Amino acid sequence: MYEVKSSQMTFPKNRVFNYTLAGRPLTIETGKLAGLCNGSCLVRYGDTAVLCCATASAKPRDGIDFLPLSVDFEERMYAAGKIPGGYLKREGKPSEKAILTSRVIDRPVRPLFPKDLRNDVALSLTVMAVDQDCEPEVVAMIGASIALSISDIPWNGPIAGLHVGLVDGKIVINPTEAERKVSDLELTVAASKEKVVMIEAGANEVPDDVMYDAIMKAHEEIKELLKFVDAIVDEIGKPKFEYPSCDLDHDMFDKIFAFCESDLMNALDTDDKNVRDARMVPITDAIMEKFSEEYPDLAVQMPELVYKMQKKVVRRWLLEDGKRVDGRAMNEIRPLCAEVGLFKKVHGSGMFTRGQTQVVTLATLGTLAEAQMLDGIDNETSKRYMHHYNMPGYSTGEAKPSRSPGRREIGHGALAERSLVPVLPSEEEFPYAIRLVSEVVSSNGSTSQASVCGSTLALMDAGVPIKAPVAGISCGLITEGERWMTMLDIQGVEDFYGDMDFKVAGTHKGITSIQMDLKIDGLTPEIIKSALETTHAGRDYIIDEVILKAIDAPRADVNESAPKMLTIKIDPDKIREVIGKGGSVIQKITADTGAKIDIEDDGTVYVAAVNRTSAEAAKAVIDAICFEPEVGAVYTGKVTGIKEFGCFVEYAPGKEGMVHISKLADHRVEKVEDVLKLGDTVKVKYIGLDKKGRMDFSIKDAQ
Repeated sequence: MYEVKSSQMTFPKNRVFNYTLAGRPLTIETGKLAGLCNGSCLVRYGDTAVLCCATASAKPRDGIDFLPLSVDFEERMYAAGKIPGGYLKREGKPSEKAILTSRVIDRPVRPLFPKDLRNDVALSLTVMAVDQDCEPEVVAMIGASIALSISDIPWNGPIAGLHVGLVDGKIVINPTEAERKVSDLELTVAASKEKVVMIEAGANEVPDDVMYDAIMKAHEEIKELLKFVDAIVDEIGKPKFEYPSCDLDHDMFDKIFAFCESDLMNALDTDDKNVRDARMVPITDAIMEKFSEEYPDLAVQMPELVYKMQKKVVRRWLLEDGKRVDGRAMNEIRPLCAEVGLFKKVHGSGMFTRGQTQVVTLATLGTLAEAQMLDGIDNETSKRYMHHYNMPGYSTGEAKPSRSPGRREIGHGALAERSLVPVLPSEEEFPYAIRLVSEVVSSNGSTSQASVCGSTLALMDAGVPIKAPVAGISCGLITEGERWMTMLDIQGVEDFYGDMDFKVAGTHKGITSIQMDLKIDGLTPEIIKSALETTHAGRDYIIDEVILKAIDAPRADVNESAPKMLTIKIDPDKIREVIGKGGSVIQKITADTGAKIDIEDDGTVYVAAVNRTSAEAAKAVIDAICFEPEVGAVYTGKVTGIKEFGCFVEYAPGKEGMVHISKLADHRVEKVEDVLKLGDTVKVKYIGLDKKGRMDFSIKDAQ
C-alpha cells in the first residue's frame, strides 16, 4: 500500500502592491500565479481582475527583420458570469472588441522594445473577472506594462494607460459604466513619464481644445501612476537579459548606400508608387551583383537594407530640405476626387480618391432585426451600425489570394465605424440597421481615413439623414533629436519611413475619432497640438471642397431598391392580437402585403417592404387591429350586417360595432330595412360600452 504525502505549499515570492486610481483600489499581485513566465502579475481594479503574462524566447528567430511581438487580450465569459453561446459552449476566436483591445495595447508597447531585438515576445492578458465600472482594457494595459517591466525582457518602459470621459462638460478619469453611457468622449491615452505614446478616441464632435485638455489631464494622472509602477520595478524587477543584436552591419550599410545613393534618390522622387517600385528593381539587382560575394548574407538582409536606405533619403529630404517625395508642401493634400451613386441596385455608394489611395464604400439598409448580436464580457448585446473594411492584395499591386480579415482590417473598419456613429440618426428617426463595407481598391497611405470619407458619401447617397458630413485625414511626423516636423496627408512611403500616423476624423464642429500610431518613444504636447490643428484644417477642406460638392445633403428618401420602413407604436396589450394564435394574423398580413414585420416588447412595430405602398397597406391592417374608438367621436362606416334588433357597421378596417334599432333615426323605426340596406355608408357616433360590455354606436346622434 502506497502512502501519499505532501507538504503545505507556500508562496514566499508573493508580493502585493496597492494604489488608488480614480477613487478605486488598484492592486498588483506578483509571485503567486504563472511563475514560469519571464514576468507576470495579477492586476485587480475594483472587482475586475486580469492575469498579465510576458514571455520571450531564449533565442532570436532566424530570417526576419522585425520584432515578433504578439499581444493577446483574452476574454473569458466566466469573467462576466456568462456561458458562451453557440453549440460548443466555449470561447472561440477572439471577439472584435478583444482584437481591438489587443491592438490598443500593442501600439504603445511595441515602439519601446530595442530596434534590434528579434526574440519572440508574447503578451497574454486574460480577463478573469469583470466589474463593469472598471474596464478590463485599461487594467490589461497597466498589467502588460508591469509584467514587461519586472521581467528580464529588454524593454524601455514602463508606460500606463487610462480611459477618459467627458460628462456634462467635465473631464472624468476612468468613468464608471453609468458615466460612460452619457459621456461625449471615449478616450484612451497611454504615456510614459515624459511623453504620450498612444491616443485612441471616439467622440461626439468634441472641439480640438477640449480633446487636447483631456489628453493632457490623462498624462498628468499617468505620471503619478507610473511613480507607483517604478516603485514595484525597483523592488522586484529582474535584470534584462542580453541578446545578440540583429542590426545591420554599419560599414556594409554605409558602403552600399554610397554606391547607390544618387540612383536611390531618383527612384524615390515620384508621386507614383508603381514607378517608384519599378525604379528600385535595377538598383537592388546592381547591389546584389556587386556586393553578394563580399557579404554572403546579403540576400537575406536585402529587405531591411532597402528599407533603411529609403528611410534615410526620405527623412533627410523632409528635415533638411523640406521636400516631400511627390513635391507637395507640408500642408498640402494630394489630388482629391469623390463620386456617389456608382451602382444602381446598391442602397448607397460612394467613391473617395486621394492621390493613389482609393476606397469605394457600399451601404446596405435592413430591418432592425438584422442588427448584429454581440456575445462578450460587457453589457453590450447588439449594434445596428456595422462597418467592415477589406484590403485585397491587388490594392497594393500584390499577387496574393484573398483571406479572411486580419487584425488590421478589423481595426480600420472599427475606426471608420467609430468615426461615423456620432452623426447617425437615432432608431426612432431612422429605424434601419446599417451596414457599410469599404473596399480598398488602391492603397498608397491612409486608407482608413479615405474609408471614413467614402462612407460619408455612401450614407448620404443611401438617404441616411446624418447630422453632418465627416471627413478623415492623417498627419505624419519626422523627428531628429529636438527637431521635428509634421506633414498633412501622408502617403505610403511617408507613413513607412516616418515616425507617426496621427489619424483624426470629424465634422466642422469637432472630432469624432482619433487613432495614433507611433514608431518613436512618444509625443510632446507641442506635437500633439500641431497635429490636431493640422488635421482640423485638412478635414474642413475635404468636407467643403470634395464631399459637399459631390453630394450637398443626404437624399430625401432611401434608394428605390432599399426596404421602405415605417414605425408604429401600439398598446403592448394589443401585441397578442397583431400576432394572432400561432402567429396566424401576422403571417397573413405578411402574405397579403409582402411586408416584413418586427414587434418589440414595448409595442414598437417596424414594418419593412420593398415599396412604400406595401408598407402602408401592412400599417393600415395593424392600425385597424389596434384601433380603439373614442367616446363621443363620429366615424364614417359601412353597413355590414342587418338584424331584427339593429345593424352592424364597420367603423374602421376589420372593426365592427352595433347600432341598436332605437338609435337608427330620430323617429321610431319598425324595421331596420326601412331606413338602411347592406353596403350603405353612414356616420356613427361612439357612445361607449353597454351594460354587457359591448361597443355601442348611434346613427341618430351622429347627425
